[in-house]
Amino acid sequence: MATAIVRSALSRAAAIRAASRTSVAPKRRFSSSAGHDDAYEAAKWEKITYLGIVSCTALAAYVLSKGHHHGEDPPAYPYMHIRNKEFPWGPDGLFEVKHNEGH
Repeated sequence: MATAIVRSALSRAAAIRAASRTSVAPKRRFSSSAGHDDAYEAAKWEKITYLGIVSCTALAAYVLSKGHHHGEDPPAYPYMHIRNKEFPWGPDGLFEVKHNEGH
């Protein structure tokens, strides 16, 4: 085990010496620096964003200006509003004007 540690230390030292002999440090290349111009990309996406805003606004204005279909009123069947017993709060609904309050 001691020999493995010594070998590891020696190989690291050799790698450091070899790296110090090179005159130019290696340049890190990320995907964003693959030769694209950042200002060009920013301007492109800014134009795409503004175009998207204008097109979505125009589409919303068109759709909302058309109106919508209301359909026919349902027939007033008398059996739809049959009340067989009084409500616990009285003959009127909770949010309706009370007819029996003496007004």
